[in-house]
Amino acid sequence: MKESLKSLLDLLDLEQIENDIFRGRSPADRQQRVFGGQVAGQALVAAGRTVPVNRPVHSLHAYFIRPGDPLVPLVYIVDRVRDGRSFTTRRVTAIQHGKAIFTLSASFQIAEDGPHHQAPMPDAPAPETLPPALERLTPLFGEAGALAFTQQRPFDVRHATPLTWEAAKDPSLATPETKVWLRVDGELPDDPLLHVCLMTYASDMTLLDTVLLNHGLAWGDKRTMGASLDHAMWFHRPFRADDWLLYSQDTPFAGGARGLARGQVFTHGGELVVSVMQEGLIRVADS
Repeated sequence: MKESLKSLLDLLDLEQIENDIFRGRSPADRQQRVFGGQVAGQALVAAGRTVPVNRPVHSLHAYFIRPGDPLVPLVYIVDRVRDGRSFTTRRVTAIQHGKAIFTLSASFQIAEDGPHHQAPMPDAPAPETLPPALERLTPLFGEAGALAFTQQRPFDVRHATPLTWEAAKDPSLATPETKVWLRVDGELPDDPLLHVCLMTYASDMTLLDTVLLNHGLAWGDKRTMGASLDHAMWFHRPFRADDWLLYSQDTPFAGGARGLARGQVFTHGGELVVSVMQEGLIRVADS
């Protein structure tokens, strides 16, 4: 198992300090604000630990209120909003320095039968045919820079579409769509909540990139700054985060210093397992 994945699993293993109160932390090497996928994943862990295992999560809605401080612990307070016959609702607030920095509402449901349909899986090259991130990033950042970036990521991410940094150099590559294959770098235990929380973490890695890609912008281009504002996910079926998943993303709108992106996650076999929506702050400095 890759060391970065071990570190992420450790971050998701929250410490329970009181009934419905949990404590998490950030990576020791994190210097700026807390990564949004981390706080969302940890909050879902906190919620899930207060729900019976036979009620998997089917949706979450979250707001990023303040930047997280990576140098201090995060305290997650769970509010047991409802325990019904079929559905369970939890609200989680992440606290730092005495203030709420993040809120999440999550709904859990017992297994039930009903009508079924799904959107078709989009065409994409097989993940095995795509170059790994290290090979893709080396021409852009050099071997040392690419290695430092990929070693920090607990996921194997393979792009079937242009990278934001490529489109920033060549505007003809700009596109409103992003397709990436991803999976964690290692085998995981059979814990459905863990797989869902890892996908929650991963869902924030490339989604807002789609907005930037459509405009030839990139994080780190000395012009662009942004942050996640809100995040919503719907979990349709069980899946494994250590199997290849196709994350198909597009951006239907940007304006008012905000960008909207949406995503669909498919298994290698074509099953739609997760849907995602996110709005983010996008500010670009004058050239």
